[in-house]
Amino acid sequence: MKIATWNINSVRLRIDIVLQFLETHKPDILALQETKSPDEFFPIKSFEKIGYKHTVFSGEKSYNGVAIVSRIPIKHIKTEKFVNADKRHISCELPDGIEFHNFYVPAGGDIPDVKLNPKFAHKLDFVDKMTGFFSEFSTHPLRSTPLNSSPLAGEVRRGGALRLPSQGGVKPSKPIIIVGDFNIAPYEQDVWSHKQLLDVVSHTPIEVEKLNNLKSSLDWVDVMREFVSPDEKLYSWWSYRNRDWKKSNRGRRLDHIWITPGLKPSLKSGSILKEARDFKKPSDHVPVIVELAL
Repeated sequence: MKIATWNINSVRLRIDIVLQFLETHKPDILALQETKSPDEFFPIKSFEKIGYKHTVFSGEKSYNGVAIVSRIPIKHIKTEKFVNADKRHISCELPDGIEFHNFYVPAGGDIPDVKLNPKFAHKLDFVDKMTGFFSEFSTHPLRSTPLNSSPLAGEVRRGGALRLPSQGGVKPSKPIIIVGDFNIAPYEQDVWSHKQLLDVVSHTPIEVEKLNNLKSSLDWVDVMREFVSPDEKLYSWWSYRNRDWKKSNRGRRLDHIWITPGLKPSLKSGSILKEARDFKKPSDHVPVIVELAL
């Protein structure tokens, strides 16, 4: 099974390069973030024409939005409202009972201070809620509530202690894959300059701490770092502000694919499609691709 995730920065504006990617790389499942499309205008027929007949989405005009584009059957489609009504999450169940979650974590604005910047507080809240949600999966089975009606499982206070499962003994109730634009670059080599970005939103110590709390909730495996050493530079995003993004190479690894430990033996390959940054009308993010023997 080949899985890809891509913050496309408007699916309707960039439908041509999405279709180009699907026809060339043929993932079984593509998770999209920042689709920026109300559901009634989502280009579902374009995906159906090339064989992706199992597509689900949750979107809004001009902002946010997530989608799962699949050529294999999926079921139990759900969304969670982690902080407010933003369209930032959608999930489904894949064959073999694997649960699949697609996230678009808030970017957090420009100032890394919760008192001065409500967007940054929103981001930290969102990641805390993700942690609380998945901490419950060590004891609670998949819920079957319908799309847009599932309540949030578990409340976690910002600034308070997180109630995490004991480390080393976490046993998820089922295999789970989470993907998406987490908008946090956790490792020093996930950014072009660790020292210069310590005070820049996406790589601040508090964000990295929050993401590590999430990672501990189910002992998640960061798939790309299974194939590329944490000591090596690895990026999935390059700003539009850089005219020559290749020359400056001031990137960050904001896009992730994580799996629960039981799926680790099935890993076959992981890659980041850097050349997609040169596509016609490119997103500032590029696809992350993982293949599993499933």
